[in-house]
Amino acid sequence: MARIDDAVYIGGRRVPGPATLRPAADLRTAADRHAVTADDGALAWIGLLRPDDAELEAVAEEFDLHENAVEDARKGHQRAKLERYGDTLFLVLRPARHRADTNEVEFGEVHLFVGRQFVVSVRHAEEPDLAAVRCRVEADPEFLAMGSEAVTAAVLDEIVDGYAPVVEVIQDQVDAIEDQLFAGQVDPGVSKRIYQLLSEVLGFQRATAPVPAMVRGLLRGAEKYGVDDEVQHRLRNVLDHALRVTERVDSFRALLENALTLHSTLVTQEQNEAMRRMTSASLAQGEESRQLARAAHRQGEEVKKISSWAAILFAPGLIAGVYGMNFDHMPELHWEYGYPVAIVAMLALAGILWLVFRKRNWL
Repeated sequence: MARIDDAVYIGGRRVPGPATLRPAADLRTAADRHAVTADDGALAWIGLLRPDDAELEAVAEEFDLHENAVEDARKGHQRAKLERYGDTLFLVLRPARHRADTNEVEFGEVHLFVGRQFVVSVRHAEEPDLAAVRCRVEADPEFLAMGSEAVTAAVLDEIVDGYAPVVEVIQDQVDAIEDQLFAGQVDPGVSKRIYQLLSEVLGFQRATAPVPAMVRGLLRGAEKYGVDDEVQHRLRNVLDHALRVTERVDSFRALLENALTLHSTLVTQEQNEAMRRMTSASLAQGEESRQLARAAHRQGEEVKKISSWAAILFAPGLIAGVYGMNFDHMPELHWEYGYPVAIVAMLALAGILWLVFRKRNWL
């Protein structure tokens, strides 16, 4: 059933009796039975969880709710806001909780229709548990007798108090990220976590930022509509807590944006250092290659010189070797000028080879 609890209160105390589908009629009947008026604390409180269109239309018709507010409540996914339609207030609140299983912040949605003698609460998520709020308020009849504003203050107090555990979890996560950055860690996973946490903080900021203005609006209208001092005191306490939450959330956003900038700087520095190391290694390798090339060049020059002198010495040796074989029948063996001619030929051939090698820079 979409209706979680329907109750009629007279003087802050729940009126016993069979539940019907028409709380407004129950309210009038109870008021007549006890001879009280709205000023005496007659109040109907209807709690709805994910109501269907027929259920919501029935309640809207019963309490004459504005169609625009009803349409917002039907669709859900509204921003936090406070609007007034005649004598009826319409509040959209975005409760938050941290889910340990996914390590993420989950946002709910609560709509409140607040009239002179009624409160209609519409929830689109299981959290927060407004049944627990109802039990606490029913345990304090004097406060509940102050009317629909008391219920509104109690629901606001519950939702704003629910922000505190989320703030502490985010604080721990921001501290962990700062520790990693101050340790000089440039793990890409850190950047991803900063983006994720910043996204959660932005969502949290959208949920919490309008709350102080909403509470201030309720306090401004408190005197005009004769809201009890105790309710105003509760609202001021809610305002104080809401301001603390919004200030801390704003600081989280600034810290994470700075952390993202710092991490990007660290990554850039690490990349530049890696490039410098690669450049130094490349220069060292280039210098080594140049040294090897110079050594190879010097070795080649030495080889050319050795080869050149070997060739120069080989030519006279060849002639001397031929004429040193001492065969009986050799040309010019017994010629008178054979020896001088052989010497001149050896010298001439050696000189020609020396000139050739010199011209080619081998010598």
